[in-house]
Amino acid sequence: MARKKREAEAPKGSPAWMTTFSDLMNLLLCFFVLLFSMSTVDAEKLQAVIASFQTTISILPSGGQTIGDGEMIGNGINQLEEINMYLDKSSGEEGEHQSGNAEETGELTEVEIVHKYQEQALAESEQMQEEIEAQLYEMGLQNQVEVDYNAQYVELTLNGAILFDSGSAELRSEAEPMIEKIAAILQTFDSNIIEIEGHTDNVPMHSERFENNDVLSMYRALHVADFVRAHTTLPPAHIKSSGRGEYVPIGDNTTEEGRAINRRVEIKVYNSYNSDI
Repeated sequence: MARKKREAEAPKGSPAWMTTFSDLMNLLLCFFVLLFSMSTVDAEKLQAVIASFQTTISILPSGGQTIGDGEMIGNGINQLEEINMYLDKSSGEEGEHQSGNAEETGELTEVEIVHKYQEQALAESEQMQEEIEAQLYEMGLQNQVEVDYNAQYVELTLNGAILFDSGSAELRSEAEPMIEKIAAILQTFDSNIIEIEGHTDNVPMHSERFENNDVLSMYRALHVADFVRAHTTLPPAHIKSSGRGEYVPIGDNTTEEGRAINRRVEIKVYNSYNSDI
């Protein structure tokens, strides 16, 4: 009987087509590397791309601040809507001193921009504070209102015992002339956001009208805000009110003196850098 022929064994190694495919990939890689090496980077377009990422991803150190269209958030800074305008202005001024060197974009670093922006905001708040203190002195209220400021706002602190009876949110009749004078001062800042906050001590309270300190502080701030609206022509939308309850003490709640300090109303007049409706 005839013997069967052996089946041919498959050749060892990779198929021949893979060699051709590998050569093709290497040629394509070399081609794109060559294109990249011949290209130039447009600095303005690069900055635009970076800015687009910054609106959603924070790359600034210590605080996660983000620069982008509309707002800037981080380390207590609220909605710096004009930051891009400041960025363009700073870039333009810096660019005037450049000699056209392609390696220099003529722009300040992000940290420098934020620092300069905060400096200008702080300077404006300081000027506002001086104006408010001068008016308080003319009205004889310099000993009844504490004034402080930061890069966001000027803060007027009023003792709650002067404004309200214990457990009440109705303004005392004796306090209304003082609030009316303060409202007249606030009238000069008709383009600024004004926020009124109510604060209490940590002594638990409950009444038929007010469930707890949170509610009491909220109504106290609201009544002061309504009084200011009624005695000025300030845009109502520019006046905000909120109750902070016992959660932001400035005095020691374990002492009567500290609790008295904590029962207060704060009026914050935001500067133009932070006045966003």
